[in-house]
Amino acid sequence: MVDIATRVWNHRWKIDPIVRSMIDTDFYKLLMCQSVFRNKPDTQVRFSLINRTKTVRLAELVDEGELREQLDHVRSLSLTRGESTWMRGNTFYGKRQMFSPEFMDWFENLRLPPYHLEKRDGQYELTFEGSWPEVMLWEIPALAILMELRGRAVLGEMGKFELQVLYARAMTKAWEKVTALKAVPDLRIADFGTRRRHSYLWQDWCVQAMNEGLGGSFIGTSNCAIARTRDLEAIGTNAHELPMVYSALADTDAGLLQAPYDVLNDWADEHDGNLRIILPDTYGTQGFLDRAPDDLARWTGIRIDSGDPATGAEMAINWWKERGEDPREKLVIFSDGLDVDKILSLHAQFVGRVRVSFGWGTMLTNDFKGLTSGDALAPFSLVCKAVEANGRATVKLSDNPRKAMGPDAEIARYKRVFGVGEQVEEEVVV
Repeated sequence: MVDIATRVWNHRWKIDPIVRSMIDTDFYKLLMCQSVFRNKPDTQVRFSLINRTKTVRLAELVDEGELREQLDHVRSLSLTRGESTWMRGNTFYGKRQMFSPEFMDWFENLRLPPYHLEKRDGQYELTFEGSWPEVMLWEIPALAILMELRGRAVLGEMGKFELQVLYARAMTKAWEKVTALKAVPDLRIADFGTRRRHSYLWQDWCVQAMNEGLGGSFIGTSNCAIARTRDLEAIGTNAHELPMVYSALADTDAGLLQAPYDVLNDWADEHDGNLRIILPDTYGTQGFLDRAPDDLARWTGIRIDSGDPATGAEMAINWWKERGEDPREKLVIFSDGLDVDKILSLHAQFVGRVRVSFGWGTMLTNDFKGLTSGDALAPFSLVCKAVEANGRATVKLSDNPRKAMGPDAEIARYKRVFGVGEQVEEEVVV
């Protein structure tokens, strides 16, 4: 097992670059990229870094030279022969050749496009522009780099023994969480923690701990590089990015209202089985379900990623019943701001009523809260989103208005078109 404290003490990023592989990313990104490559390859997009936690002033913590060095390193990466073989020949979700030869030929020759970096008001403005299939693959590396560089800035002030004690305490904290979950019958849980992890080595350690501690209850990791090296299932389906961009491309209000379903029509052309998971909250879950065609109720399940998770699950259960489906056969994936207490509570509330699953993210792979003076390593909310498509602003409403994004006028228009009324605010921790 890697001695993480010693590796951190050595400060040699060329040994441990923050992003070390083109598949050091989330599985859903590659699945979505293939869909975009097939359906919208010429769409021009702009992605932008958004720090929701304004008190964390990244440009004052993270050295610009180090940031550029890590970003430039990512641009030097390409798919290796072994990684290509894994993608072309492995079985994902029971399906061989998940990735088409045409997509793989393109991906094997890809280098990520340039970035634009500026400092403004104590924050970094980091943007990526170009064709959608290329630019979208910057999201996960960009977040992982900023999160880890912020951590390295704090760790760099610590001595060797202080680091050893820190990681010993963090390992104990993580293992206590795993132990608390071990007693839960019929638990299904995966690692979703790549984007806001403490570091690659730490995510890898957490995945190994989950695998050993939970056995069959641990169903895999979203990180493709770790899934490959640890011989685990790669887990993931789709995300808000697809309906956000499809919606921005709509020319009319009617087209806008239809756009989230157009996304799923394109998705259904490629995938079946457990990949047919609906993410309904981009423009309000209840409205999405009310307008949804009946065939969507026959899909495998729903992922709940904003708002009160129990409320979202009850909406889904009622919708399935109304559409003549048995909720006990449906999968509900909880993935928003999870930690042990919430996982235990939701599992107890819904097990037996639906097939319950959890995607555990930041509070698995970056919970150093309370372990340093001033909570200098506490996780914070950093995202990298598509903010423009073919010159039009994108919008996300979410079931939590604190997660809404887009120009005010467009947010108002989207709320009118999608019939979104008053919403309950939920704290955004990560």
